[in-house]
Amino acid sequence: MSDTPAYRVAPGADISDDATIGDGSSVWHLAQVREGARLGAGCVIGRGAYIGSGVQMGDGCKVQNYALVYEPATLADGVFVGPAAVFTNDHFPRAVNPDLTPKSTSDWEPVGVTCETGASIGARAVCVAPVTIGAWAMVAAGATVVKDVPPHALVAGVPARRLGWVGRSGEKLVPTSDGTDAWVCPTTGEWYIPDDSTGGLLLASSPLADAPRPAALPDDEQDGPAA
Repeated sequence: MSDTPAYRVAPGADISDDATIGDGSSVWHLAQVREGARLGAGCVIGRGAYIGSGVQMGDGCKVQNYALVYEPATLADGVFVGPAAVFTNDHFPRAVNPDLTPKSTSDWEPVGVTCETGASIGARAVCVAPVTIGAWAMVAAGATVVKDVPPHALVAGVPARRLGWVGRSGEKLVPTSDGTDAWVCPTTGEWYIPDDSTGGLLLASSPLADAPRPAALPDDEQDGPAA
C-alpha cells in the first residue's frame, strides 16, 4: 500500500497532520490548512489561502488565492470563495481584555459563516459571522455581508443588499411572461419559484420545453448588475 496522498500539495503549502484532505484535491503554494480541518474530494485551495482549525468543507469547493476562511466556518459541496475574501469569526474582536491582559482562547467564543451548496463569494467580499449564505446564492465582489442571504439571491454593496436572483448557472434570472411570481434562467431554461420557508427561490423544473419564456426587459436592464 502506498503512503502517497491521493491529493496534490504544492511546495511551501502547510497542511497539519491532523487535517483531512479528500481525494483529488489540490493545495497550492503557501496555503495553510490547520488542524482538524476537513476538506472533501476535488477541492482546490489557492495560493496563500488560509483554512482555519476545524473548518468543514464539502466536495468540489474552490477557495481562491489569499482567501481567509476562519473557523468554525462550514462550506457545503461546490462552494466558491473568491480571491482575498474573508470569513470572520468574532462578534466582538479585541486583542486584549478590559484589564489589558492578552485575550486567550477561553476569553471569546468563535462564531462561523455557513455556506450552503453551490454558493459563490466574490473577490474581497467580507462575510461577518454568524451569517448563512444560502444555496446557489451569489455575493458580489467587495460586498460586506452582515445578514443571512437567501438561496439564489444576488447581493452586493456595503452592507450587502439583494439586487436580483441567480440560477444554478450563475446567470441572472428574469421574470416569466405568464404573470406568475416564477423566474427562469435565460441560459438553461431552469424555472424557479419562491420558497416561503427560506425567503429565497426553489428549483421547480430543470428544464421543461413548455416552461414559461422570459419576459422582455427594457434595454437599460439587459445586462443586469455585475457579480
